[in-house]
Amino acid sequence: MINLLKYITSQTQLPQNSVENTVKLLNEDCTIPFISRYRKELTGNLDEVQIGEIVKFKEQFEALEKRKTTILKSLEEQGVLTAELQKKIEETTDLIALEDLYLPYKKKRKTKADTARENGLEPLAKIIMSQNASDISSIALKYIKGEVNSEEEALEGARHIIAEWINERIDIRNMLRNQLERFAVISTKVVKKFEEDEKAQKFRDYFDWNEALNKIPSHRLLAILRATSEGFIRIKIVIDDEKAISKIEERIVKSNDAASKQIKLAIEDSYKRLLFPALSNETLSAAKEKADETAINVFAKNLKQLLLGSPLGEKRVLAIDPGFRSGCKVVCLDAQGNLQHNETIFPHPPKSDTSTAMKKISSLADAHKIEAIAIGNGTASRETEQFIKRIQFKNAIQVFVVSEAGASIYSASKIARDEFPNYDVTVRGAVSIGRRLQDPLAELVKIDAKSIGVGQYQHDVDQTKLKSSLDTSVELCVNSVGVNINTASVPLLSYVSGIGPKLAENVVNYREENGAFSSREGIKNVPRLGGKAFEQAAGFLRIKNGENPLDDSSVHPESYAVVSKMAKDEKVKVSELIGNKALLQKINLEKYISEKIGLPTLKDIIKELEKPGLDIREEAKVFTFNQNIKNITDLREGQLLPGIVNNITNFGCFVDIGIKESGLIHVSNLSDSFVKDVNEHVHLHQQIVVKVLDVDVERKRIQLKLHHLETR
Repeated sequence: MINLLKYITSQTQLPQNSVENTVKLLNEDCTIPFISRYRKELTGNLDEVQIGEIVKFKEQFEALEKRKTTILKSLEEQGVLTAELQKKIEETTDLIALEDLYLPYKKKRKTKADTARENGLEPLAKIIMSQNASDISSIALKYIKGEVNSEEEALEGARHIIAEWINERIDIRNMLRNQLERFAVISTKVVKKFEEDEKAQKFRDYFDWNEALNKIPSHRLLAILRATSEGFIRIKIVIDDEKAISKIEERIVKSNDAASKQIKLAIEDSYKRLLFPALSNETLSAAKEKADETAINVFAKNLKQLLLGSPLGEKRVLAIDPGFRSGCKVVCLDAQGNLQHNETIFPHPPKSDTSTAMKKISSLADAHKIEAIAIGNGTASRETEQFIKRIQFKNAIQVFVVSEAGASIYSASKIARDEFPNYDVTVRGAVSIGRRLQDPLAELVKIDAKSIGVGQYQHDVDQTKLKSSLDTSVELCVNSVGVNINTASVPLLSYVSGIGPKLAENVVNYREENGAFSSREGIKNVPRLGGKAFEQAAGFLRIKNGENPLDDSSVHPESYAVVSKMAKDEKVKVSELIGNKALLQKINLEKYISEKIGLPTLKDIIKELEKPGLDIREEAKVFTFNQNIKNITDLREGQLLPGIVNNITNFGCFVDIGIKESGLIHVSNLSDSFVKDVNEHVHLHQQIVVKVLDVDVERKRIQLKLHHLETR
């Protein structure tokens, strides 16, 4: 079998030593965040993206080897495994090539060729294929017996066998794959009965569409496939059939006689019945896989930006889930996000009890010493924001509009029911809105990432790959920020390197029974949290005001001794070393290099000691929409409006401008130069100013142009 390291190195172009050590660490159940942060000497300073690539190709290799084992076993059982075939199978590095080798021996439904063989027509097929016999007609007459009643039936049966041989020829399959990869066109037509169907209208662009399959953008292919699965359109993959058939003939037909005529008929049959249907499906599947990968990457990037959104921090928050008829649900949270109070106010129609609502908000703000107000961005959000801004508070209170995406999913979930068993979904939803302002990451990890709504076609892509990618994104975000072990929820802890859902529950249960952790060392007392889990997790778990000041930093406990040695050499306490940039800059790191700790880790330690526990996220900023824009009919071409980026796709980004409909900045309107990656120009939840280019009120579409970044 081929070598794993050789396979990964050839696919990633990373140094073999780095790959070898990373694979070894992965086999020891080390996580990507742990390896990238604490094992830089072994990996040659690989980042999490490069380690992620190694993981991907390691899994691909393992799947390939597993399939080889299955195929070899099947061939052995059939008694057809030759030394040459075994060598070819063992040396192949590609799943498609492997399946091609197995194709002639694959157990399948009874074929036309099988029937022809049973009727004794294989010798006739061999005679025709040899292209030596001059009188095929008289030879065919000898095969009229049993189920074969005529010369034509004999020739047809022989052609079925030849067609199967052609279908199994690897060179022909690869030639046709090449034609499909280069020249295939995806063609779509509306199903007549859906031409005027209301639901089908969103796919109207694809009622009659043709595009090169190798050029079609990911989002368009996924839209076409969704329209197909919903039955609105039919798709076809098209290439120049005559050219393809001619290329097969060039490889097989050597004469111009009766035998060649039969072979040409067999080629046409093989192409139309076997080769093209199978390989066009394979090509479409490959295009879908590529589109899935692109869509998943966009989704993962968006999710990362959302999770790393600006936290307000530990501030006392009043949160409002706005509504008209059912009123606005109000909750008060302490600085740690604990629910202190809840009730409902009715400042909007039909009740319009504005004065009572104002008094209530004002008294709650005083009673709970509220520092910020969070308003959900759903129905009645703008009206609620305007109502709040009319209130004269005794102290300055910042007002934020917060994305509600996925809040309803959370409020109806088991996690929410467990957290708030005595409250209904409306209270849970309002709490979620408030906590999102305090710490988006800690709150959003409680929601299935797919439900947060920061991607396109998330229900159409490969769900296993999507889940794996999103889980990895969440894990990387959680570990890059670090987690306060004394306040973190089970969902947040479960994403910490080495922890997982079961240990997260054990941590919280232990904390509830024994009180807050005072040191990282105390984490080892959690049931079932062994040495390996502690090694993987400790550096990412923070303890505020603990026994050891390093416990609130990303310095790993395995490196505490070297920090103590630095402090001792500088004749200061460890606590005096922390934050003392001038002193830290003077330390000669070379003298602390050992077998276990190299320069990359020592540099990380110094950087962390300069600003221990520094949050990598930006600070939360207040934002206000244009108060004169209430709905789409208020928009005019040329207007400049403040907005917030609320979704990013490959073809541009969507912007919330404070009305029900989001506007689109197409990639061509993001910059005057070519845009390769939308994420290089804008990021999720970024505050920007946009120019209105076009408003289609009927289709509720708004075209925007990026005017400038970051409103001040």
